[in-house]
Amino acid sequence: MSDTLSCDTLQLSLWRSDGAYDYGRELVAPRVNLMEWLLQQINDFLNSLFGEVMGSRLTLPLIVMAGVALIGLIVWYLYRTHPGFFTKSGRQTDEMEGEETIYGIDFEGEIARAVAKDNYTAAVRWVYLQTLRQLSDTGRIDWQLYKTPTQYVYECRHPAFRELTNHFLRVRYGNFEADESLYHRLCDLQHEVTGRDSREKGGEV
Repeated sequence: MSDTLSCDTLQLSLWRSDGAYDYGRELVAPRVNLMEWLLQQINDFLNSLFGEVMGSRLTLPLIVMAGVALIGLIVWYLYRTHPGFFTKSGRQTDEMEGEETIYGIDFEGEIARAVAKDNYTAAVRWVYLQTLRQLSDTGRIDWQLYKTPTQYVYECRHPAFRELTNHFLRVRYGNFEADESLYHRLCDLQHEVTGRDSREKGGEV
């Protein structure tokens, strides 16, 4: 009887070809990027719902539909919060410019140009900014670049200024279309607040 051990090479070959005995595969990290992993997770989820055949057919269309829905949601949110992004008219472009300061502006000229073009939205904006300038010059508000219109209402507690600010906010951020009557109303409110009529004494102060 021999003490030498013999190896059954045929049996080893069979084991190596059997995936059930491939223990080393769990030690090697799969080379799958994030997108592939995400698609695989979606595919597995769809397979669990519809079965492997139906899931594989529906994966791409559902991903496309989900992407379109996500883009639509983003566009809807931007439209509700920043309607000016979706308006190409010159009126809206004028509104978006020049609000970073109240100094060095020819208010009289800007208001006159806006009214001449029937651009009462811009005229309302200029009247409001002119009012801020007048209040700042008389020390009734402390104008700062970072402040909001509501903060100025707390500083200048005049009812007419509150109403003027509310009209401005509706036009500037509420996508409200200003007209000639609203423009004249703001001029009257400005006169109540500052004692000056922008229709006659407007301009750089």
